[in-house]
Amino acid sequence: MAIEVFNRHENKYLLDSEAYHKLYDALLEYMELDDHNKQHEFYSISNLYYDTPHHSLIRNSLAKPKYKEKLRLRAYGVPNQDTKVYLEIKKKVCGLVNKRRTSLKLNEAYDFVATGVEPVFKDYMNQQVIHEISYFLKQYDLEPKVYLSYERKALFCKNNRDLRITFDTNIRCRRYDLKLEKGDYGEPLLEPGQWLMEVKAENTIPMWLSRMLSEHQLYRTSFSKYGNEYKKMLKNNKTESERALYA
Repeated sequence: MAIEVFNRHENKYLLDSEAYHKLYDALLEYMELDDHNKQHEFYSISNLYYDTPHHSLIRNSLAKPKYKEKLRLRAYGVPNQDTKVYLEIKKKVCGLVNKRRTSLKLNEAYDFVATGVEPVFKDYMNQQVIHEISYFLKQYDLEPKVYLSYERKALFCKNNRDLRITFDTNIRCRRYDLKLEKGDYGEPLLEPGQWLMEVKAENTIPMWLSRMLSEHQLYRTSFSKYGNEYKKMLKNNKTESERALYA
């Protein structure tokens, strides 16, 4: 069974293609590919983020509070109505990320979020997480807001499976056709050749990794896919308004 509860620290880094290839080659001395990447160079992840009509969750997140939370629906590849997907609550408290998720069929997940009515329990569901999501849905008036997908390569530490590093590329987004089954297309979020690296660890990172990041002159950055998509949307809307004003 896939892990459904996570507690970990996540540090993010933006890399160009040259930096990615150099670091990736160096990491292979200490890390090995995720099982998905042993079969394919990348695997595709698609997400549907939910928010209030006035974008309360992402606006709060961008204000960098000590506590923030969000709800998303995640699939690996492009699902159909009967595909198992993950409905997730992701919280961040004083820098520690807590993620709780449950498997659902795609149509069950859509119905759950739209109605707030818990699905009839099946053995592939996490009932405790479903109760928590139900409570979350009662706190907010949620609707699908943005689709985000990307290609991922993941590595695990050979000596410590709690240390994981992921590289995401070809991040694309859209605010229309907000259904996972519609396909994994959208507008690019990053510049061509850019990569988003995330270092995920339950505790502090090992000395060898800290030294390697320093040697490659890589430094942490604050980067949220949904947050950056939202800021990009605001910028585009402002540009459109200015064009209309002077048309």
